[in-house]
Amino acid sequence: MTRSVSTLLALVVVMAACSQTPAAERATAASGAGSTSPPPLVDSSMPTSPAPTVVPVFRGSVSPIGPSLRERLIGRNWAPGCPVPIGDLRLVEVSYWNFDGEVKTGPLVLNERVASDVLWVFRRLFRSHFPIEEIKLAAKDRPIRPEDYWDRSRRSVTASFNCRLATGSTTTLSQHSYGWAIDINPLQNPYVRNDGTVLRAIALPFRNRSLHREGMIHEGDVVVRSFARIGWEWGGHWHTLKDYMHFSLTGR
Repeated sequence: MTRSVSTLLALVVVMAACSQTPAAERATAASGAGSTSPPPLVDSSMPTSPAPTVVPVFRGSVSPIGPSLRERLIGRNWAPGCPVPIGDLRLVEVSYWNFDGEVKTGPLVLNERVASDVLWVFRRLFRSHFPIEEIKLAAKDRPIRPEDYWDRSRRSVTASFNCRLATGSTTTLSQHSYGWAIDINPLQNPYVRNDGTVLRAIALPFRNRSLHREGMIHEGDVVVRSFARIGWEWGGHWHTLKDYMHFSLTGR
């Protein structure tokens, strides 16, 4: 065989080898997987897990009266001559569910003697989802004016310590003056006099205690039971007038 013929045969063999596709490449081409795009990280055909539900947790604390709160209390809720020194009061901060179903935190000022017990009560109310419109420091006491009877702007504020006379008295101090009384949702749980009158006209519908409206307190409910557990009594048990908002250590 001449050199030219040998060279030609070798060239034909090389070209035939180059024209053949390896098996792996043929399989890739047949499957259409020759794309350079990476595979998807999430299979859209698989169901996704729902987002975890966040369960609100009660938060509460008992602490001494700090300088800024002390300044707010003097002249508003406390004055020289009050039966409890400011040093014997404590700030009790508690979580609660408001009427919009939101979790809020509010301040209660209480006698050191009862602070931990009341914190326990409000933990129970929170876990039971009992609604409280708002918890704030008590407003500065002043005589009730005739126009207050029709005032619809005043909110239903749950509050505790306030050095003042008892409602309707000119000589006797309220149990709030000692830091061991609390009024809860006063609009929904009104003070009802012997003659059936109330302190605010907008509270009139709530004299009907057979109603079960948001924020109302009833015999045997979680509010009454919880305060009873710490030895407090409810104004709804009074035999003459009724003070459905009121709970106190002494029962007065």
